[in-house]
Amino acid sequence: MAQQIVKRLGAITTVRTQPLLTALRHMSAMAKVLRYGEFGEPAKVLRLQEEPIPMPKHGEVLVRTLGAPINPADINTIQGKYPVKPTFPAVGGNECVGEVVAIGGDGSSLKVGDRVVPFATGLGTWRSHAIYAANQLMKVPASIGVAEAATITVNPCTGYRMLKDFVSLAPGDTVIQNGANSACGQAIIQLCRAWNVECVGIVRDRPEFGQLKDYLKELGAAEILTEEELRTTKLFKDGIFRKPKLALNCVGGKSALELARQLDQAGVMVTYGGMSREPVTVPTASLIFKDLRFVGFWMTRWTKEHSASPERSAMFSELFGLIERGALRAPAHEMISFADYAAAVTNALNIQGFVGKKYILQF
Repeated sequence: MAQQIVKRLGAITTVRTQPLLTALRHMSAMAKVLRYGEFGEPAKVLRLQEEPIPMPKHGEVLVRTLGAPINPADINTIQGKYPVKPTFPAVGGNECVGEVVAIGGDGSSLKVGDRVVPFATGLGTWRSHAIYAANQLMKVPASIGVAEAATITVNPCTGYRMLKDFVSLAPGDTVIQNGANSACGQAIIQLCRAWNVECVGIVRDRPEFGQLKDYLKELGAAEILTEEELRTTKLFKDGIFRKPKLALNCVGGKSALELARQLDQAGVMVTYGGMSREPVTVPTASLIFKDLRFVGFWMTRWTKEHSASPERSAMFSELFGLIERGALRAPAHEMISFADYAAAVTNALNIQGFVGKKYILQF
């Protein structure tokens, strides 16, 4: 067995691999992978499988996964409810952070021991080890924690782009959002605070509302209201906050309608989710007399269209800087063992919508 592993190692540039004994330890282990061969509820269709750890070829990198989150889109994809349909058998997950174990060839700027995140979509990240093309990986500063790195490419990026790309926001302006306790909502709150923008968040009423409100205001929210409170609030009529220029909607239905009613003249609502599974209804008067705009946003599409753009590099540079300064932290989360995946994917979704806590598979 050892001779076979050494032979496999011969295809890798030794200057860019770990010391031989460490490499041998990884290569002799078995990779663990969560696959599914049909659409359905994740706990029923996912299968934990083992397979030999592959060796990277020229231009490829072997990565040991450190953490991989469970996102709403991951659940929807497995259920067959997401626009992107995988080829079976498929591996779950779209985000992760990992450590470079070995590099094929010598053309990569990465080195063994680097922490990296894949920024291409549909790669399947719920696995202990994976082969990626070197150009599919982005190096993460060593100072970034596992939870922050594992969740960087979806929610913080989604919030960043929605705050940057639709309305020109200045310090003191107001953004209003529903689903404020979601992982993306938490990122939006922190980005607004970092840029001196007031963020008013809306959440469903719940027994622990006071505790949730305190948590989100500690993150940087200017105010947190329940959906019922939003209907009667005078925060904007009385000038406590400027009328919102931008509304961010991940719920739809009546919640989205109430957001629209609060928008300032020529305001914009960006819809990036629909947790209520109810349509966004636009009053005719809002279009004609308030000149409101209603648009959609999908981070996956933006990433594909801007994979090598300067805007993308600038975004990650700023996000990493905010994390390093403590101005942007991971959402409320729980690290959970990869072996306990069934409980994690079940608890990641409840009948009212996705819970605010993010589950991160730990390897």
